[in-house]
Amino acid sequence: MFDFLYTAVGAGIGLGVAVVGVPVVLGAAGFTATGIAAGSIAAKMMSAAAIANGGGVAAGGTVAVLQSIGAAGLSGAAQGAIAAAGAAVLGQA
Repeated sequence: MFDFLYTAVGAGIGLGVAVVGVPVVLGAAGFTATGIAAGSIAAKMMSAAAIANGGGVAAGGTVAVLQSIGAAGLSGAAQGAIAAAGAAVLGQA
């Protein structure tokens, strides 16, 4: 009985992190809906990635993926995966 409760609470926490927490953290780091904020951690990451890649930021790289999430949020599949991870962690309690 309690196993189901722990799993449900874990899924709820995971979904909350996916829907609210991730976009808030990325926005605070400088990955915003309008682009990368000047002088932010995101700008420093983008600069380092561009230097490492000869002047451009590689599609599918960390900076590009984080900017995509910052601009559009997480996909339904990603939200489900994080919720499942939360359920798995608390379901083991």
